[in-house]
Amino acid sequence: MSEIVDSRIRKILDSRGNDTIEVEIYTKYGRGVSAAPSGASKGATEVKDYPDGGIDQSIKAFKNEISKKIVGIESEDQEGFDRFLEDIDGTENFSSIGGNLAVALSLANACATADELGIPLFRYLGGLNVKMTTPLGNVVGGGKHAVNGTTIQEFLIASHADNVFDAIKTNALVHRRIKERASKELDIPVGMGDEKAWVLPFEDEKVISLVKEIADEVSDKSGLMIENGMDLAATNYFEKGHYVYRDRKLTREEQVDFVEGIVKDWGYTIIEDPFDENDFESFAELTKRVGDKAIVIGDDIYTTNYQRLKEGIEKMASNAILLKPNQVGTLTRLLRTWRLAKDNGMSTVVSHRSGETTDYFISHLAVAIGADYIKTGTVGGERIAKLNELVRIQEEMGGHE
Repeated sequence: MSEIVDSRIRKILDSRGNDTIEVEIYTKYGRGVSAAPSGASKGATEVKDYPDGGIDQSIKAFKNEISKKIVGIESEDQEGFDRFLEDIDGTENFSSIGGNLAVALSLANACATADELGIPLFRYLGGLNVKMTTPLGNVVGGGKHAVNGTTIQEFLIASHADNVFDAIKTNALVHRRIKERASKELDIPVGMGDEKAWVLPFEDEKVISLVKEIADEVSDKSGLMIENGMDLAATNYFEKGHYVYRDRKLTREEQVDFVEGIVKDWGYTIIEDPFDENDFESFAELTKRVGDKAIVIGDDIYTTNYQRLKEGIEKMASNAILLKPNQVGTLTRLLRTWRLAKDNGMSTVVSHRSGETTDYFISHLAVAIGADYIKTGTVGGERIAKLNELVRIQEEMGGHE
């Protein structure tokens, strides 16, 4: 038995300096802590971060409605705990208590149970069938994550190595080389965006070329395979039927052609959110054209939501999904969506948010579910916290796989 005996809540800061929630849950012999991140580029179908009244209203709900009622709940019954959160909220999108409070409680409960049982979190979540994931990091940022950057929100790289530390270090090396090359050309210091990716005042096509060139150079020297990718976050610049870049506007059909060229002409193999979040048809057309060469990832179109993914599968919209715990509010909801994706042969990517904390739950989650990638930046304290945890997890797993 691992009944909950106590809980606590507090405000902490996220990586953007904004208030967020951190929760602690105690069992007789276990303690779990989790903090909620926040996104800047958000899908319309995500749960609501906070109720009317903001973070203080969520804290009030915890103190008045939740903290006493969870005492005595069996923490090992994760589904039951998460149903309790849904029942006490009474809405589909956690608009009464706030999705950030819900997810912090849900993940803290899982952490407390693992601690109670005396096993690593990734083992508690995944059992013996776990697999080290591949770190996927953004090296150039624009869109809603930066000012005066590219229209495309993230340029990504993923280094593959048996030793996850080698992959992390190689991603960071690509990140460093981009700064060196850009600083030399611009003759001014280069700044960073929310996720510690470089903000470059270049056209998108130039950055597509630059990142690919540097990744290839580092790959040749390191001997590691490095994939190139991008998160277009295209909903953010879809206006009146067109995708509005700095220098041109593209129709839906032209956007499909443009992204197809990024895969076929430039060799990019990871494509996230290339279209508006409701354009299942364009997603399906691109996946039909390049699905044998690249993974087409849905984030804003799915928001880790089971019903949205079900619709995407029916329409053959993509061959991969991004998974973010705070998009749906509970671990149970995320795992239900993950199972649907895996049952239908989709690739999975566990992801951070732009406003992060040093919480590293997603590192354990990615390994536990055997995610193909974990998207969590390349440098920066709140990103490194998750990457370094992967190194510890691999050591706990028994070394390199």
